[in-house]
Amino acid sequence: MLKKLKVTDYIIIAFTVFALIIGGIAISKKKNFANLPIEKETKIMFDVFFRGISLSTNTAPFKIGDSAFITIRNVPYTKLKINAADGRPRMTFVPAKNKKGYEFVEDVSTPGLFDFIVRLEDNAKKTPDGYVAGGNKIKMGIPVVIEGELYKYQGVISNIIEVTEEKEEQ
Repeated sequence: MLKKLKVTDYIIIAFTVFALIIGGIAISKKKNFANLPIEKETKIMFDVFFRGISLSTNTAPFKIGDSAFITIRNVPYTKLKINAADGRPRMTFVPAKNKKGYEFVEDVSTPGLFDFIVRLEDNAKKTPDGYVAGGNKIKMGIPVVIEGELYKYQGVISNIIEVTEEKEEQ
């Protein structure tokens, strides 16, 4: 049977064996990477910054205590409780009238445009690489979509706080 094989057949067999060896090594390395040790399970709060939300009313769409569905990095996650929501009209810098420097004032050229910071609460696992909630890494700069009954906005995580016993009692 070996006499009937041609050079091309030997090349195909060698390539297949090589691919199987490389695939086995890659899978074993991936398993080692995915099994980061969990230091502890904890409760975290994270702020999501929403820039340039257009509203025709002064009523904020986010209500403290409500639940909103969260999507992290385009992966649907779960409903989380809104712990805090702070909205402000779009601001700009202008030269100060009687002082050197600049003042921070409401931008009158963009009426109805607001920036919001919404604080959400979740349970997470702390790993050496940071916090992981529901299989999603929670890090500053990660895109988040928040969806309520009447709204759907996209923002980014801007702050992460680990909740300790002392903070819960306050």
